[in-house]
Amino acid sequence: METSNYTIKTTRTKHSKINEVDWDNIPFGRVFSDHMLVMDYIDGEWKEPEILPFGEIAVHPATSAIHYGQSIFEGMKGYRLIDGDPVIFRPEMNARRFRKSAKRLCMPYIPEDLFLYCLDELLKFDNEWIPEKRANSLYIRPFMFATDSFLGIKPSKNYRFMVFTCPVGSYYTEPINVKIEEEFSRAAEGGVGAAKAAGNYAASLYPAKLSQDQGYHQLIWTDAKTHEYIEEAGTMNILFVIDGKIITPSEETDTILEGITKRSVVELVKDWGIPVEERKITVKEVVEALEEGRMTEAFGAGTAATIAPIKMIGFRGKEYNLPGEEKRTLSKRILEELDNIKSGKIEDRFGWIKRV
Repeated sequence: METSNYTIKTTRTKHSKINEVDWDNIPFGRVFSDHMLVMDYIDGEWKEPEILPFGEIAVHPATSAIHYGQSIFEGMKGYRLIDGDPVIFRPEMNARRFRKSAKRLCMPYIPEDLFLYCLDELLKFDNEWIPEKRANSLYIRPFMFATDSFLGIKPSKNYRFMVFTCPVGSYYTEPINVKIEEEFSRAAEGGVGAAKAAGNYAASLYPAKLSQDQGYHQLIWTDAKTHEYIEEAGTMNILFVIDGKIITPSEETDTILEGITKRSVVELVKDWGIPVEERKITVKEVVEALEEGRMTEAFGAGTAATIAPIKMIGFRGKEYNLPGEEKRTLSKRILEELDNIKSGKIEDRFGWIKRV
């Protein structure tokens, strides 16, 4: 990666919090590393990035991101190899997806090499925050928001890009229950479902709360037009093992977010010779496979969750229990293989990990 054209300003914190962390009990998304990166887009260009102590930021009450929603983000993870070196998992895919999200929300794009340079420099600065425990990782949150102080519906002229990190444990600590949603919608054709836009998640909170009140962890979203087709789950893409094949919704649509973990799963199992079908999947097909016992596994794939086994799927008041842990052989094999690649325990034959 060419970085000679970039410089960065740094200010190290005088009071590190690293010794206050209970590394054996890290809640997800509540413990933050010592530093963050900030880079502003002003007068049509990105200014010099800066690493400074993690802390609050001041915004004008009329900041356009608050009022008109120009805000996007990414989620990714850093790991420590068994030889001690820090790595990031497939960051170039996050850089491309970030650019795609920016385009859809009429925001300036960040060149891929600059995006990766910013990640590298921040992780080098907070290298000691990458956990050594194999079950843990360093969650990385790049995001960008509009910063014009102006009330008026138009694209902002100025933006701020930031990155902060937090050491994390598991997002889900046990297999989950999901519900197929037929009333509310996550995304509609022609909308921003394929962008990682902050507003997508705000709109999902109320239906997700209703399902949680019923004992579910997540929703399986269906298409907004007919509610006949499976799309994705709330925090992850979804995959089904039916008749010995992995079947998952195609991402060739503007209503489903392109999943980096899911793409890795698909590439991995194809390498093993396991058949994969990426296509439209009807709710009817899923329910029939459950009723007939032809679905042996279902699981989610996402950066936060990695691989999240599903133990029950709810539909129209009926609960369909999937086979127990002893039958989850494929999802367990996938998770173990991904973990081994990320830790350097086995060869990264796909070129997925990038040393910092």
